[in-house]
Amino acid sequence: MQLNYLTFSLLTTLTSWLVGMALHYILRKSDSYNQAVFNLNFIRSKSANRLIGTGLFKWIVKNTFFKYLNQKLNLKASSDKEDLHKLRAEMTNSEIEHLIGFAFVSVFAVIKIIQGHYLLALIMTMVNTLLNMYPSLLQQENKRRIDLFLNRMKESSKLS
Repeated sequence: MQLNYLTFSLLTTLTSWLVGMALHYILRKSDSYNQAVFNLNFIRSKSANRLIGTGLFKWIVKNTFFKYLNQKLNLKASSDKEDLHKLRAEMTNSEIEHLIGFAFVSVFAVIKIIQGHYLLALIMTMVNTLLNMYPSLLQQENKRRIDLFLNRMKESSKLS
């Protein structure tokens, strides 16, 4: 039975990626889309990120098939300021899509709790966290690194 729960949770979470992309596309086209979402930051502390395991998650993404999922999120050695801004925008899009997906699956998990399917809700939440929340947190961490690099580039150009 747990294998069925895991399969259902994986399929729901994978579907949430498509839902996240579709809803984010619709939101971006609306007049009420707020640019504040581009600066979301749930966990600012490097040590807190390490504590929850984003470093391990980053390693998994870089060294497994996950690295092939979003080819727009690659940094080239010859990247300039414009490339970094584009990369940051792509990271933000990915982050928001994962957050929408996280909310989508969370609704199903809450419904399963109400129905008394606690184990299924727990498995869904764990899979959802691994496949939606961690990628979003990783994008936030990477965006902070890009912002730091862009600030350094800006300061060094002022000195020249």
